[in-house]
Amino acid sequence: EDAAPSAPVPLIHGTETILLVEDDTAVRELAHRLLTDLGYDVIEAERGPMAVSLAAKHNVINLLVTDVIMPEMSGKQVYEQVAALHPGIKVIYMSGYTADVIAHRGILDDGVHLLQKPFTLQNLAQKVNEVLAG
Repeated sequence: EDAAPSAPVPLIHGTETILLVEDDTAVRELAHRLLTDLGYDVIEAERGPMAVSLAAKHNVINLLVTDVIMPEMSGKQVYEQVAALHPGIKVIYMSGYTADVIAHRGILDDGVHLLQKPFTLQNLAQKVNEVLAG
């Protein structure tokens, strides 16, 4: 017998402010649109130094969503500098590399939140909700 298809999990919407850092224009635009459609206020930056500058200009940023490997600054470096401006900020790293490759190269610490690229609206919404919920 065929199992009945499972119902899609409802998407959770939010109102928090997210700083999105991604050097790939197509990925950044897609993530921005998806997050905005979910109700989040999105600040976007193409590179790490721009993200740090934008973070310094905003009073509240609840979540940093950043690519792991970018020119000029890694996602980890961006997080460290943004966290100095916004203590307690949460972070989701995005990467096209597998978690094993990233861990093997020592790029990120164990236990960080990693969103695998390419991602779907459902993947993104679920990960953002999970991290913001703490």
